[in-house]
Amino acid sequence: MNRTPHLIIPAILCSVTAFANANTLSDESPIEKITVEASPTANKLPVGTFDSPISNLEYDPRVDLQSRNMAEAQADVTIRGGIFENTGFRVGSVTLLDPQSGHYFAEIPIAPQMLTGPDVLTGADNALYGMNSSVGTVSFGWKPIITGGSVSLGTGTNDFNLQSIHAAKNTQLDSLANYTLGFEGEYSHSQSDGTIDNGDHDFSRASARVQLASEHSQTDLFFGSQDKFFGWPNLYTPFGVNETEDLETRLWMLNHKQNYADNSNFEVSAYYRTHDDHYIYSRENPSAFEAFHKSEVKSFGLSGRHAQSDALAINYSAQFIDDSIESTTLENNFTSRKYYKLSILPQYTIAQKNQQLTFRLGAAYDDTNRDDAEVSAIGDITLNTQNSDGTAQTLYLSYAQASQVAGYTAIGGSDSGGLFRSNYNLERETTSNLELGLLLEEQSWQLNSAIFYRKDNNLTDWTFNFDSTSARFANPVDIDTAGVEFLATKHFDTAKLIASYTYLHKSENYGAADIDASFYALNFPDHRLTLGAVYNPTDILEFRIDNEWRTQHKNSLRNGNDNALFTQLTLKITPPQLSNLFITLAADNLWDESFEEIPGTPGRGEQYTLSATYSW
Repeated sequence: MNRTPHLIIPAILCSVTAFANANTLSDESPIEKITVEASPTANKLPVGTFDSPISNLEYDPRVDLQSRNMAEAQADVTIRGGIFENTGFRVGSVTLLDPQSGHYFAEIPIAPQMLTGPDVLTGADNALYGMNSSVGTVSFGWKPIITGGSVSLGTGTNDFNLQSIHAAKNTQLDSLANYTLGFEGEYSHSQSDGTIDNGDHDFSRASARVQLASEHSQTDLFFGSQDKFFGWPNLYTPFGVNETEDLETRLWMLNHKQNYADNSNFEVSAYYRTHDDHYIYSRENPSAFEAFHKSEVKSFGLSGRHAQSDALAINYSAQFIDDSIESTTLENNFTSRKYYKLSILPQYTIAQKNQQLTFRLGAAYDDTNRDDAEVSAIGDITLNTQNSDGTAQTLYLSYAQASQVAGYTAIGGSDSGGLFRSNYNLERETTSNLELGLLLEEQSWQLNSAIFYRKDNNLTDWTFNFDSTSARFANPVDIDTAGVEFLATKHFDTAKLIASYTYLHKSENYGAADIDASFYALNFPDHRLTLGAVYNPTDILEFRIDNEWRTQHKNSLRNGNDNALFTQLTLKITPPQLSNLFITLAADNLWDESFEEIPGTPGRGEQYTLSATYSW
């Protein structure tokens, strides 16, 4: 049976299709068969708190995660030199938007055991499936429920403690032939004094879902609740103050995916999300400045692929978002918005012997009730070769446009003073991305590579002026970004190696002279290397190590060195005398690297943990 490549080559991890995990239901789907699995990190679990959907992305070469405190506390996930608000988080067919600020996009109260991914969508695939995320999208799908569970307890340095329990049950239904009913629940909690002074945290998450599934369909009803308190010096401002945040996130989601006919599928998703934020500028003097925000988001999305024939298919995606915010710091003149997006990407495939040539050409339409609409072009060409010895090559060329609008903190607050100064003149941001990529698959190794050039117009950045009392200003900037990316994976009998290299170069124009530093748009690595390994010398021992070295672009706000080396090391021990139990010793930031991931914000310190997990 001929397979149609869908050209999803995420930033570095050039997978033939990133939509596979989110939409594959059975062996009838053409997507699953052509997906190349290549884990971009050796470690799967974080050190210092419980697992979350964005855990270990700081060692993922596909993205650059800039954290405050730790990734699970405040994570700004950037892709290909973009900023945090250029990156969307997609579950099913919907993007989890937060209207206040992209700082809270990654507040996802879903247990990772319930999700596939993460898949990183860039270029044409981000333009097709992303929503208000002009550079990239981190995409997740819902896993089938499998009976089982686990309980974990952990302790560590800095008075760290961890408790987590997860359980799932899946049963065959007598009343509905070929259908199963599943229940899954999870609760996790962690707290510590922090890896530096005033870097404490107290996190908890509860999540549950019900699933009805068959060979061709899967329906999930989910509810998640997450409460997080954390502190950090210079959390958002560079004034030497101990700041804190208290976050509460609630998420209801209904998701249905369906296979039909030959090589066709669709997925429908809807969610209701609330996010409460209590920010205190100085924990020693809370009355000096504090802010309360409560955001509410409702969304509906549809995406899929309809095959007209073996050669012709239509890829499509549509989403509607309705959001609002109550805030003590916004001017109350911009506190609600409705977003609309429709993307259509037809594809035509020519198959001959062991090769397939696929053309995709379409467009996306973005609009809101407050901003001008934008039509964006999407297109790519993919040549996939499957050799008789099991090896394969994929070569692609793509061009994609995308657009988004600024968050409320950037456009709806005061434009004359305060800690965070807005800009009422911000316009819709537009992005054009041209890239060429090559994926090589051999029996024991894989090489993913891409070269790209992106133009961002009216990108909303947060900047700093040393003569101002404001911590940051929202300013538009035009930036041209060029990049090269490589990721190689090699498998041995008892080990696996993962290595990557990324180069970025930027040329910017702010159109203003009173800008001394950029917190985000110019906070990127000129060069970045990652090296990971998994080694199983025996059935009892498993070693996992991730390393990241970078040389960061110079920034006037950054204290200390522009070079950094981070290492996460894990030893997993599975005693043969104790069935279903394993013990983990883990260390993060092994060299106590003090590099400021956000300019002016202190870096994290060392963390060592000991945990035990029993599974059934």
